Amino acid sequence: MIRNYTDHSANERTFLAWVRTAVAIVGFGLAAERLRGGPPNFWSEMTLLISGALVVLIAYVRMRSLRRRITLAEEFDDEALPADTLLLLLVIALFGMLAMFAVNVS
Repeated sequence: MIRNYTDHSANERTFLAWVRTAVAIVGFGLAAERLRGGPPNFWSEMTLLISGALVVLIAYVRMRSLRRRITLAEEFDDEALPADTLLLLLVIALFGMLAMFAVNVS
């Protein structure tokens, strides 16, 4: 059995949840743009795709960072957690992606 298996699997599930969120928002944004009828706005679609990729990239970096921390046997101070900084960046990128979704749909 893998040591700290439950922690590793919870970390992986959290990463996959961020990926599903990014894919859903980008997919709905692109579908709404296509269903609107007019010609699609290339830059709006590209910005939406890039912001979705940024969310996935930051989520991946956060997952890898937490994976390293889970495998180490030493205790960490939770007050100065680099993963919290990554989480903050992830949430900011998610709000940016949601803003691009709103621009793409309207």
